[in-house]
Amino acid sequence: MAAVANLTIDQGASFSSSVTVKGLDGLPFDLTGYTAEAKMALGYTSTRTRTTITTTFDADRTTGIISLSLTAAQTAALDAPARYVYDVEITLTADSTVTRVIEGIITVRPNVTT
Repeated sequence: MAAVANLTIDQGASFSSSVTVKGLDGLPFDLTGYTAEAKMALGYTSTRTRTTITTTFDADRTTGIISLSLTAAQTAALDAPARYVYDVEITLTADSTVTRVIEGIITVRPNVTT
C-alpha cells in the first residue's frame, strides 16, 4: 500500500517537494536500480488534465528520497483553484516490477491575474 502525502502548489510558481520512500520496516528504501514516474490529474480517469511531474533521485539512492518538481510555466497551466490526484510509481529496472509508493491530493492555489 502506498503512503499518502498531500501537497500544495501555487499556480504560476516553480514547485518542488521531496518525498521519502520507506520500506515495510519503516526505514528509507534503497532506490538503487529503480526508475520513478509521477503523474497528476483532476481525476483518476482524466486524460485531458494529466500532467507529468519531473522526478529525480537523491544522489545517494539509499536515502529513499525522490524529488518532485514542476516549472512555473507548468504550474501556470494548471486549473486553479483545484484539487488534483497524483501518484509516484517506481519501477525495478531488472524485472520491470512497478510499485506505487506515494499517492495523495495536490491542492492548486490560484495566482492573481491581471
